[in-house]
Amino acid sequence: MDRLKLSLMTALFVASFVLPTASALGRDDGRYANSPLKPWFDSLRSHLGPCCSDADGFAVADPDWESHDGHYRVRLDGQWIDVPDEAVITEPNRAGRTMVWPVKTAFGISIRCFMPGSMI
Repeated sequence: MDRLKLSLMTALFVASFVLPTASALGRDDGRYANSPLKPWFDSLRSHLGPCCSDADGFAVADPDWESHDGHYRVRLDGQWIDVPDEAVITEPNRAGRTMVWPVKTAFGISIRCFMPGSMI
């Protein structure tokens, strides 16, 4: 019986780390397949790794992001989140709109990629 308890506890412990990463997987369902910017979006990467694609990120309205002293933050799910400097994409923004690629886990939201827009 103790062996069964130990196996069950080990499985629950491992699952607590594996399951939250499922939301970090890509969700490209093909709706952007014909977009002329798709290859560019697919090639985007920050110092934290590939951003995945346009389907994984989403546009952020101007009131929901800001820059101060060269650092960014975005408002997601009603809370302000600091964008790590390593997540900022520094190449020119071909889409024109501010975009963010968040990763949601059991420990909160982190930013994998962030591409500032024009703030016009």
